Amino acid sequence: MSDCIFCKIVQKEIPADVVFENEKILVFKDINPKAPVHCLVIPKKHIPSLNETKEEDKELLGELMLVARDVAKEMKIDESGYKLSVHTGEGGGQEVFHIHIHILGGWS
Repeated sequence: MSDCIFCKIVQKEIPADVVFENEKILVFKDINPKAPVHCLVIPKKHIPSLNETKEEDKELLGELMLVARDVAKEMKIDESGYKLSVHTGEGGGQEVFHIHIHILGGWS
């Protein structure tokens, strides 16, 4: 989607502090962190929100969660604890309409 900021990050049109990337998923640090560690896990495929996922996205959704787990471990917040958050729709606090998982952690 041409006006989606996350799609522009995937296409390398906008820089990001990338911490993980494979053929389906990109993880980068949030530019407005709400925690000492705040990363966003996004699929490279444009899906506006959880409401627009399809049965065919089941495997991708599972992979997003596993990547979030692995990034938490790499960022060394797996043992102290972290939370994952998916905002859906304006009323759910979603600001960028490209599905993403927030990884938040690193508090003392």
